[in-house]
Amino acid sequence: MQAVILSIGDELVLGQTVDTNAAWLSARLVEWGIMTRWHLTVADDQAAITDAILDAASEARLVLITGGLGPTDDDLTRQALAAAMNVPLVLDAESLSHIETFFRGRGRPMAERNKVQALLPRGARALRNEAGTAPGIEAHIGATRVFVMPGVPGEMIHLFDRHIAPALDAWPDAGDSVILTATLHCLGRGESDIAQILGDRMARDRNPLVGTTVANGFIGVRVRSQFPTRAQAADELEAAIADLRQALGPLVVGRDHESLPQIVGDLLRSRNKTLATAESCTAGLIGKYLTDPPGSSAYYLGGNIVYSNAAKHRDLDVPLDMLEQHGAVSEPVAKALAENVRAKFDVDYALAVTGIAGPTGGTPDKPVGLVYLALADRRQPTLIHRVIFPGDRDMVRDRTAKAALNMLRLRLLDS
Repeated sequence: MQAVILSIGDELVLGQTVDTNAAWLSARLVEWGIMTRWHLTVADDQAAITDAILDAASEARLVLITGGLGPTDDDLTRQALAAAMNVPLVLDAESLSHIETFFRGRGRPMAERNKVQALLPRGARALRNEAGTAPGIEAHIGATRVFVMPGVPGEMIHLFDRHIAPALDAWPDAGDSVILTATLHCLGRGESDIAQILGDRMARDRNPLVGTTVANGFIGVRVRSQFPTRAQAADELEAAIADLRQALGPLVVGRDHESLPQIVGDLLRSRNKTLATAESCTAGLIGKYLTDPPGSSAYYLGGNIVYSNAAKHRDLDVPLDMLEQHGAVSEPVAKALAENVRAKFDVDYALAVTGIAGPTGGTPDKPVGLVYLALADRRQPTLIHRVIFPGDRDMVRDRTAKAALNMLRLRLLDS
């Protein structure tokens, strides 16, 4: 079985609100072996919504719709669904009673216009919404089953879990297979390099199916395993993941929801090692990432934000003649920052970064995006990388912080 997901709302079409509902619903549907054929975002226009519903019903046996169930004039999904079904809207007394009870329970008068939320296309069924006022709707257009939910994510999740998930469980032919997915997050090489390493593993006729995406500086290697039973899908998925890990080696940072800071923190904790940082162009971003995981004080002892030359000299004893001769964005300064902050905090490792995040400040010799990263080690020589990162100011800073953490991750794996 395949599904279509429609997201309704001007705020989505205009980019004022990011549509997280469609992604969440697609991820849930694979639990029943249901692939989403397409997502569509539709403005608050009744005719456009009706057309989208009819197109979706012609393409899939399951249509999920979020948004447009509120009480205002721009909430038009119920009207559009009725038009697609070619039936009138009728008042559902039980839904109206629930809405009235909802307002009474909060000590608020119910506005007359809220009654519109109790209207349903004739022949449709209301899905009671304990998380808000607007009930969901279940309807049929030919052989296609249609579920409509509010656009508020919490209400959408509530209705899906309470009404739609049980309906899918009871639907004998909802899915004739089980789909399981996983993603390996890679850092240090580009998408084309990853694809070259994987070679035939990415052939589109394979199962499990392997693909790549780029997001937030990471290359995601996605695996989709689709088989008749959950046990077989799980076994094939894990076998594919193991093969990919072997092929990609240390390029693999983590899997699924594992984060780079958490992985670095776990490595530091397991080896009983400590860390400090000296940050210029990232202005504390590395420290922020390191302290996102709880319990990070066990291994991250602190750091210095040394944005100006004066701060580099005053707080971490970088010689003024070094700054004058080489400039703040240079290998000698990065090395001095890392070694001096390591000594200051008496830690096993120290990370230091200095660079030009832009958009101004670049020169032909030192362009915007140039960064020096240094890793000082109590037992080994200081490691220094020179990198030129593409992108705007935020991207350069983010990629610098992640590259620094990845330097440490690789050193810890070798230790």
